[in-house]
Amino acid sequence: MRIHANDGISDEAKSLLKEQDFTITTDHVPQEKLVDYINKEKVDALLVRSATKVRKELIDACPSLKLIGRGGVGMDNIDVEYAKKKGLRVINTPASSSISVAELVMGHLFNLMRDMYKANRRMPTEGSTAFKELKKEYGSGAELRGKTLGIIGFGRIGRWVARYAVGAGMKVIYTDNSATVDYIEMEFNGSNCRVGIKMVPLEELLAISDAISVHVNSKGDGKFALGEEEFAKMKPGVVLVNTARGNSIDEKVLIAALKDGRVKAAGLDVFMDEPTPHAELLTLPNVCLSPHIGAATKEAQERVGNELADLLISWRDEVTVGRG
Repeated sequence: MRIHANDGISDEAKSLLKEQDFTITTDHVPQEKLVDYINKEKVDALLVRSATKVRKELIDACPSLKLIGRGGVGMDNIDVEYAKKKGLRVINTPASSSISVAELVMGHLFNLMRDMYKANRRMPTEGSTAFKELKKEYGSGAELRGKTLGIIGFGRIGRWVARYAVGAGMKVIYTDNSATVDYIEMEFNGSNCRVGIKMVPLEELLAISDAISVHVNSKGDGKFALGEEEFAKMKPGVVLVNTARGNSIDEKVLIAALKDGRVKAAGLDVFMDEPTPHAELLTLPNVCLSPHIGAATKEAQERVGNELADLLISWRDEVTVGRG
């Protein structure tokens, strides 16, 4: 079987697949040339990350495709239901990047609470001439310990965020439409333990959280998980982090809240109009920014690649048995 990983795959996974007699290519093919490449090479399985789009038109134009794999959690860039309707297998790796995304959330939280991102922007140009002034301006930050973190969406990533936050001494609450977890399992210095976690209604979470981390998509039908109504209920001066999806938050409302102080600061890894985020959002002084790198660690990519490889091998074996 021929596999094409258009957005790359780890060397370890590539070697594993070759050992299993797969033919695999990893050179990136531009979106507009991808159909021709797939048909010319008779690709059986197409693997993508977030950069490559697999829409209805591509699926219809590539009869050799039997499987589409997404290295990561969300599959917004794939017409999943249509692919399944056409008989294609669709796979992803929801567990592989959870730790990396959770650590990025904590990185944003530490930066936001201590204004480190602001100081870092100004130190290169003003550090030698206005050191005392900068020290005074950024010398009134806050600790994470003792603060309440509200987690919206308590799946794999949300639970890892909870573990890190509890480890930092934060009080953690969450809201979720389906989860009913009342504890999380944690490891402290080699010892396992359970820590109680309280689920609360969204309104309560918004009202009492000092910081909020978003881990849900939009509600669909153009409705944001956090829109004007939700922002109005937030505790004044809250810190907000979004590593989920750009359409989880109404960016226009967020910008207004950042300007009027309802939201003290925001850490954003995802944006509505990627790869060209809203210009004003990028230039606000109280926004800590990263370019959609939540899952972009060496460890996560190795796990993603290995999970994809395992899924592909299982799929190949299943198809082979079916044919036999």
